[in-house]
Amino acid sequence: MKVAVLSGGVGGARFLRGLVGVVDPADVSIIGNVADDVEVLGLHVSPDLDSILYTLAGLGDDERGWGRAGETWHALETVAQLGGDAWFRLGDRDLGLHLVRTELLRGGSTLSEVTEKLRRAVGLESTLLPATDDPLRTFVETPAGTFPFQTWFVGRGHRDEVDDVHYAGAPQATPAPGVLAALASAELIVVAPSNPYVSIGPILALDPIRAALEARSVPCVAVSPLVGGRAVKGPADRMLARMAGGTRPADVAGCYTGLLDALVVDEADAPADLGDVRCVVTRTLMTDLEAARRLAATALDAAGAVA
Repeated sequence: MKVAVLSGGVGGARFLRGLVGVVDPADVSIIGNVADDVEVLGLHVSPDLDSILYTLAGLGDDERGWGRAGETWHALETVAQLGGDAWFRLGDRDLGLHLVRTELLRGGSTLSEVTEKLRRAVGLESTLLPATDDPLRTFVETPAGTFPFQTWFVGRGHRDEVDDVHYAGAPQATPAPGVLAALASAELIVVAPSNPYVSIGPILALDPIRAALEARSVPCVAVSPLVGGRAVKGPADRMLARMAGGTRPADVAGCYTGLLDALVVDEADAPADLGDVRCVVTRTLMTDLEAARRLAATALDAAGAVA
């Protein structure tokens, strides 16, 4: 079965690791969020793409939940000692990837071309596509002001409540090569368990991608990022409570109006009436690889039930 997945970073990457354990990895096309991308110390960093790349290649730090396993921090320590910008945590192994990406981008390669080169270099079988090669950045509006995503999320520890989110560059941005083809050829489209506003929202802000989901002839299944109305990691629950009015499955589904056939929710969030969207109940907490595989298999089963 050919599967196209819209994904953010940590939660999406863990789900994808389960998915490639139950379907042929070569049949999985991942459309990754790039609106979190940031320039740090002159280097182009793509946190969500990198989380997916590291996790699926077996290079990620499972305990920390982001970055490379076996990481060291000597370069960043030196940056801090010299009075440089050390607010964004880049480990020594991670820096190697960003150096290569930045050099290739400055040499004229597109982000999708660079991502394909990196995918091949680490031996990733699945296709990994940035949502766009064009500039696209998330900004969050808070009572303390409007901030670029990483300034709010990392620099300010996402302590500010969010009143609104907007995606700079979205009206002009076009999907990266391969994105629309992946959606058109998919037998199933999955929205990974990622923050609807800052991980999936930027992808759907590209009108051709949203239009492709609206016109789909195959099932589209989303996995809720909440367990018992709470985010496993990050501010998704706080954002939903403030911006959608609650953290129920219906509030999650409301972020994807007109785009879903089924929503997979945790047992702690059931029962739920989602109207025309089928509610599928299971254990969604991905405590280990086997749990991630069971969750992915449930999403596949949900697609069969609504097909």
